[in-house]
Amino acid sequence: MKKYFIALLAILSLGQFSFIPLASAQTPRVTIPDFADLVEKASPAVVNIRTTEKVVVQQAQGGIPGMPEDQAEFFRRFFGVPIPGVPNNPKQAQPNPGKPQESDRGVGSGFIIETNGLILTNAHVVEGATTIYVTLTDKREFKAKLLGMDKRTDVAVLKIEARDLPKLPLGDSSRVRVGEWVLAIGSPFGLENTVTAGIVSAKSRDTGDYLPFIQTDVAVNPGNSGGPLLNTAGQAIGINSQIFSRSGGYMGISFAIPIDEAMRVADQLRTNGKMTRGRIGVALGEMTKEVAESLGLGKPRGAYVRNVDPGGPAAIGGIEAGDVILSFNGREIAKSTDLPRLVGETKPGTSATVQVWRKGATRDLSVNVGDSESTQTAAKKADVPTPNVSGTNTLGLIVNELSDAKKKELNVKGGIEVTALGDGTLAKVGIRPGDVIIRIGDADITGVKQFESLVKGLDANKAVPVFIRRADSTLIIPVRPK
Repeated sequence: MKKYFIALLAILSLGQFSFIPLASAQTPRVTIPDFADLVEKASPAVVNIRTTEKVVVQQAQGGIPGMPEDQAEFFRRFFGVPIPGVPNNPKQAQPNPGKPQESDRGVGSGFIIETNGLILTNAHVVEGATTIYVTLTDKREFKAKLLGMDKRTDVAVLKIEARDLPKLPLGDSSRVRVGEWVLAIGSPFGLENTVTAGIVSAKSRDTGDYLPFIQTDVAVNPGNSGGPLLNTAGQAIGINSQIFSRSGGYMGISFAIPIDEAMRVADQLRTNGKMTRGRIGVALGEMTKEVAESLGLGKPRGAYVRNVDPGGPAAIGGIEAGDVILSFNGREIAKSTDLPRLVGETKPGTSATVQVWRKGATRDLSVNVGDSESTQTAAKKADVPTPNVSGTNTLGLIVNELSDAKKKELNVKGGIEVTALGDGTLAKVGIRPGDVIIRIGDADITGVKQFESLVKGLDANKAVPVFIRRADSTLIIPVRPK
């Protein structure tokens, strides 16, 4: 025993033995999940959708230019020379020429959300279809009724007459995490029940006005549209809707409609047959870092109002072009695309509190939300006025008074008109002849003299926001005085 102890001490003294920390010996291992059981359970609830449309087939006519019909027929029969507009085999000519006939239009996917045959899919899959056919995995085929579709969100609801059908459980898309495993089941290129897997690449990806898409790297191709995006629990968390592609095929980026958004739309479609959205009548622009700093906002946030519909809900509620909307009914607006979604979710007729940033301070306004289907006022385009030079100023602009007719046309209370750029330097920041300056910083422009007096007192080392009215938009251009 003593010999073994001496030998152990010798090994330790020579540095030939080291202690391994327990934590490093138990490094967690990540394994790829087996989706076989999940797919087996979910697949029966995924359907193939085939659409047809009525087309009018005309009798094929034509011939070889400059050649009599009997000679053209000779060349077709004995030399195989095709005659434009005439089939090589006359027996293959379309029957019943001039009458509407059913023709295949396209294919897509969908999934059952209720056992009585309620199906979710994309609006673009069924738009324009005369007849919609739904095929189940057991090869049964049904004619489907379109309960409603919404092109803005690309959601459609179908109904087939069947009972006790398998359905997909719905997940919570708000709990989706970037990096988690997801699957897509659908009919790419008409190949029914094809399964692909990947991960969530990003959340709240903006590609449209009303939807924050789920971005994935799941292989989604034409025909997958309308199929479900599933989590590892087998729940539908989205509807596969779009791909980013330069070739028409999968390129590593696909987008799915979050199931929470889709069901909000679907509930209205199945009840009313259409989607009703709120509107307040504003045109929006994105807030940049330079503009946010010049306005005193610090970081870019909110939705910048480029234009307000005259007589619309926003105008009646006191919102003005040039305002920055920071919140809507207490919900913060991080970027301009947040506002249309929040307003769209609001029931028409509801009174909403809108917080705006104007002239260095916040204001709370009350706006009565209107209906998106109501007639919107079309803004008129402003013509570039004939130059009428009245003087120069420290900004290097040549400006002129604004006529009452122009004020009415542009829907502004005051301002001055840029007729020329004195030294041309301001053209680099985007100011053009014909622009109307309505505000500088927090000061509204009432005329040329007031404008010239104002710009003389500007800090040459600090960018100031210049509010420009151009056609039907109000722009904010940060300008640093000379």
